[in-house]
Amino acid sequence: MTRIICLANSWKHGNRCIAGINTLKGEWIRPVSNLPDGSISKEMRLIEGIEPALLNILEIPLAKTGQDFGFERENLSVLPGKWQRVGQIPPGYLLKYCSKEEYILHNDKRYVTVSFLQSLPQSERRTLELIKAVRFLVKPIGLRFESSQKWEGYIVTANGQELTATITDPVFIRRLELGYRPKNNYLITVSLSMPWRPGDWEGDDPCWKLIAGVIELPEPSKQKITADTDEDDLPF
Repeated sequence: MTRIICLANSWKHGNRCIAGINTLKGEWIRPVSNLPDGSISKEMRLIEGIEPALLNILEIPLAKTGQDFGFERENLSVLPGKWQRVGQIPPGYLLKYCSKEEYILHNDKRYVTVSFLQSLPQSERRTLELIKAVRFLVKPIGLRFESSQKWEGYIVTANGQELTATITDPVFIRRLELGYRPKNNYLITVSLSMPWRPGDWEGDDPCWKLIAGVIELPEPSKQKITADTDEDDLPF
């Protein structure tokens, strides 16, 4: 079993993309299935009928390798067996994992091309990143499917990086639909999509930056660690 802090449970072609950080090595892990896009079905991911939530500590049966689709280095294949939820961490625990890179996922654009990622050594191919947003604005941009609203977010980080990207975190979108609007600092998981070319696209295949997970940072005094193991066991 591999243990991760869940930092994304986002839409992916009718299923979900699950991702998180294994703190033993401080590395991102994206469980992938044998489906053509690697997405995780409901039957595979539900734990006692409940979706994995951001900040959950999950134990997932994973192989040591996985389909990388030619550019994703974080992927590990899901093995047979039940997923388990073994605890919960406070948002502030994640601050040490926030990116210190110059750009949000390689550049200042809304996408990264597959050819660019493939030009990098595998160890430098980043398709998942946790950032701290000091400004976060949202707006609806049309219908997604089944008449649900599609939302876009605009992020500014503490060192002035900016990103506008589609939001694919279903729990956060539900909050937006109920009237919630961002007002504090946030930890945001940014992920690259599978390659997708708009109809008028010219050039190499682009992977689009997505806001895949949104975590509000509370007051420090309100943070707690709850887990089935002692706090001293973290990081695991």
